[in-house]
Amino acid sequence: MEDPGSAQVRKAAFDWLKLQIARFGDTLSRTTLEQGFDFQGTRVRLVGPQGIFKPASIRYFPISITTTTKGPYQDSFDPDGNFLQYSYRGTDPEFHENRRLRDAMVNRIPLMYFFSTLPGKYLAVFPVFVVGDDRGRLRFTVAADDLLHLDYERDDADESLRRKYVTRQVRQRLHQRSFRDRVLRAYRETCSVCRLRHTRLLDAAHIVPDADEGGEPVVSNGLSLCKIHHAAFDGEYFGIRSNYRIVVKPEILEEKDGPMLRHGLQEINNRKIIVPRQFNQRPDPERLEQRFTSFAESADI
Repeated sequence: MEDPGSAQVRKAAFDWLKLQIARFGDTLSRTTLEQGFDFQGTRVRLVGPQGIFKPASIRYFPISITTTTKGPYQDSFDPDGNFLQYSYRGTDPEFHENRRLRDAMVNRIPLMYFFSTLPGKYLAVFPVFVVGDDRGRLRFTVAADDLLHLDYERDDADESLRRKYVTRQVRQRLHQRSFRDRVLRAYRETCSVCRLRHTRLLDAAHIVPDADEGGEPVVSNGLSLCKIHHAAFDGEYFGIRSNYRIVVKPEILEEKDGPMLRHGLQEINNRKIIVPRQFNQRPDPERLEQRFTSFAESADI
């Protein structure tokens, strides 16, 4: 059981984090998390130099755990994707930070989990609960839950199944968010078709769909597109040749409508998309050709 003062700080931290996500999206900067918020005249930070973090205003249990991971993140999940795996700090199970995290498991203390998707950027997942401790492998098992169950103090019949489901969703979000962040950074947060630079209106589109062979979540299989051009690309209103030139569907070029159709689609015909500065991050010509072949068949070109 957590002391009332610390529990009050923890609740305020969850409320503050919800507001930040509503304002900025679920990927937050490390600076934002390090600065934290003011609570009754005290600064409450959510992350620190070490992965297992407790702010001074909380007496004992950690408030967050942080993972800085490179690559596709498989090591952060069990083989079935039902649970997160979090390594001890060091190799001593009784090190004070490991012990506090273990005690958080026993006392069912809700935590925040921050995944690094890019240097200095973190996907926020909360609440999470420590549900297992493997001293032999020096790691904890962590399950995500939803906010509706944040205040539950005892087991409920559906808890295990619900947490597995929520954790699988977290895994999918993490992969999608990591792909988006890497693609948008490569394109300097600009739509490759229309040059729009409002980040919250941009998506990372797959050239070869992720369900198809060759649809890996790598930057060279991605395009930074605004939401309109993403929908138009997926809907095969236009295709992109291997030389980066845009081809708009003939029937769209012949259509008569308002300025959105004219400026948003018809005038991009034969224009070249912008590409990343780094050659190895540019769209893969073979993948573009594969996708364009599908478009050409659909457009009867």
